[in-house]
Amino acid sequence: MIHHVSIPAREPRKVAEVLAELMNGTCIPFHPLEGAFMAASNDANGTSFEVYPEHTTLNIPDYDDQVIAAKNPSPPQTWPFHVFLSVPHEVEDVEAIGVREGWRVRTFGRGVPGQKPFFHVIEFWLENRLMLEVATPAMTQEYLDFLKQSQDAAVSDPESTRLLRASHLKVPPKQLA
Repeated sequence: MIHHVSIPAREPRKVAEVLAELMNGTCIPFHPLEGAFMAASNDANGTSFEVYPEHTTLNIPDYDDQVIAAKNPSPPQTWPFHVFLSVPHEVEDVEAIGVREGWRVRTFGRGVPGQKPFFHVIEFWLENRLMLEVATPAMTQEYLDFLKQSQDAAVSDPESTRLLRASHLKVPPKQLA
């Protein structure tokens, strides 16, 4: 079980406030790192996000001690990281929060193109840079049901694997011309 993750943001406080809102939690300063904030869900698992200023990186020190914070002078525009976050809200509520912030928010089915989706998620793009897969209670149940079933069988044939990979590496239509 993952209890917390750390993520970068241009506006750590704003991002932490939105995450806290999605989780019905609280936003507090994260004192170990200047300018960082924590979004705490206040759930039984201690689910939380540490939101660091975007130029922060975590490094192994030269000496045998705990992790240290450093600066990344050139943070990427987007990251190959995401997290699946169950929230106590319905699709309309999640969409309204994203729209209010000016961030991309869309609902998608995950699975093999042309087949019934394995499960659905709301792609919620923090600052239009870092994706969360946000799940309503019904979506979370759909995801858990998928995991309990034989999900390996759903993607075990080579053609399904090819289609899945192609759907995640599509060239935008305007670049095909």
